[in-house]
Amino acid sequence: MLRDSVATEYISTFGIAPKTKVQPSSEPVFILTSTQLQDLITKAVQEATERLYLEIAYDRQRISKLEQKEPQPLQKDRGEILRALLAANDGKMLAKEARQKMRLSEQLFSMLIASMEDYIEIKPLHSDKRKNLLILK
Repeated sequence: MLRDSVATEYISTFGIAPKTKVQPSSEPVFILTSTQLQDLITKAVQEATERLYLEIAYDRQRISKLEQKEPQPLQKDRGEILRALLAANDGKMLAKEARQKMRLSEQLFSMLIASMEDYIEIKPLHSDKRKNLLILK
């Protein structure tokens, strides 16, 4: 019957709150209505999303500037050099020879040619289709 005495003791203490002392807070207490709390949350969310939207807009502007295909100053100089080189060779020259004379890597030369599509035409050589001929427009 030990169980009965433990159960009786437990039941007799059930619902009795422990006696603890609560220290008063030195900070002021604010009481908000649900509408006021909802307004505060809405305002905070709007401020946070506005900052995000602004950052996204700036990022899009930066990306669009990076995507523009305007030749850089050095590319413009190289473009003028290439046009002069072609003009000195009667407006036609093998791409490989032009690249070697300009001392450019294949990648840089390819980018230069792509940026100059308004001024230079590229055609495969009739005798050897693997070689490209640059023609001044």
